[in-house]
Amino acid sequence: MAETNISSDDYTVCINETLTDDELRAILARLQSEKDKDVFALVCKRWLQLQSSERKKLCMRASPLYLRRLAARFSRLIELDLSQSASRSFYPGVTDSDLAIVASLGYLRVLNLQNCKGVTDGGMILLGNGLPSLQALDVSYCRKLTDRGLTAIAKGCHSLKSLHLTGCKFVTDGLLEALSKNCSHLEELGLQGCITVTNSGLSVLVDKCRHIRFLDVNKCSKIGDVGVLQVALCCSSSLKTLKLLDCYEVGDESMFSLAKSCKNLETLVIGGCRYISDESIISLALACNCSLKKVRMDCCPNISDSSVSCILSHCKNLEALDIGCCHEISDVAFRGLERGGVESSLKVLKANNCNRITVSGIAVLLEFCKSLEYLDVRSCPNVSKAGCDQAGLQFPECCKVNFAGSLLEMDTLVD
Repeated sequence: MAETNISSDDYTVCINETLTDDELRAILARLQSEKDKDVFALVCKRWLQLQSSERKKLCMRASPLYLRRLAARFSRLIELDLSQSASRSFYPGVTDSDLAIVASLGYLRVLNLQNCKGVTDGGMILLGNGLPSLQALDVSYCRKLTDRGLTAIAKGCHSLKSLHLTGCKFVTDGLLEALSKNCSHLEELGLQGCITVTNSGLSVLVDKCRHIRFLDVNKCSKIGDVGVLQVALCCSSSLKTLKLLDCYEVGDESMFSLAKSCKNLETLVIGGCRYISDESIISLALACNCSLKKVRMDCCPNISDSSVSCILSHCKNLEALDIGCCHEISDVAFRGLERGGVESSLKVLKANNCNRITVSGIAVLLEFCKSLEYLDVRSCPNVSKAGCDQAGLQFPECCKVNFAGSLLEMDTLVD
């Protein structure tokens, strides 16, 4: 019998002929990092096309032509970030014609357009008509937007959960009414600097949007106790973050309503709310003793030692506290740590311009706050580096102490 020689080439199998698209997608789904997925795409054009079609997130700066190509390539995008840096943004950047392309991405859930200064109401109308499944939109500092365009978002995107409008000064109560009617699942709303929004609009909003967990009305000077009371009442179980910086009409009534209804509050910003006093803050600290993590109450002239002492002694999960420019606060405030008797979880304390705090008070702070990472004592005449060194104070190794640094330093830790 003749001997048959079989070449090893006869047993060569091409993986692209063996594996189906679904099987390759299953392999791609098991890759955890974006870097690994990019490596997958380098194998061949077929794998590149599969990787592109399955990509879910993309951050880009693109011309209209390139954006159109990318929209065709990444057809199943869920998250798209077209935002620009505030310090390096270019004009016009993203425009309404670009948003016409974005509106064709039917799977899109999250869109970031922060600092895209060329965007107008026309672009928002395109998005509202084209992205019914959109859940999160950030158009902060898109200063041309008005109720007209944003109402189209509210009417077209009923699944909207997060909307950030910081710096959109033309937004009025009319948009809040549209959100109330159409977006009952809303959880996050950022309105910082929307100066025409009032208590009435806030009340209408939370009448139907009762799942709000994050509300930023910083620098909305027309918001006062009436609006905050309605938020506390309607969103009592969900509210975790409330920002009221420089809302001059907010006072004790707001704090008492939060203490009564919002037991899950984690972050509270009341800096510049000059009518808030110790009694209501103590009530809030006792009611939210297990939940409060960040409190900013700088420039509140009626806040004194009793408030801070109560917060420090009862709020065991507190991580950041800002009491800057509260001139009534002294070393006595830190005795709350002694009464608490256990090590505090405090990581950030801003006490700049507190004239009555001394090195002795800082010594008590250090005794109970071993996790401290940042301490701001700028313009505290009785606290200096030399004085702390002379007293033999030992700061945690990871702690940065700001004796005379920049005003902006570490501001983001208690915002």
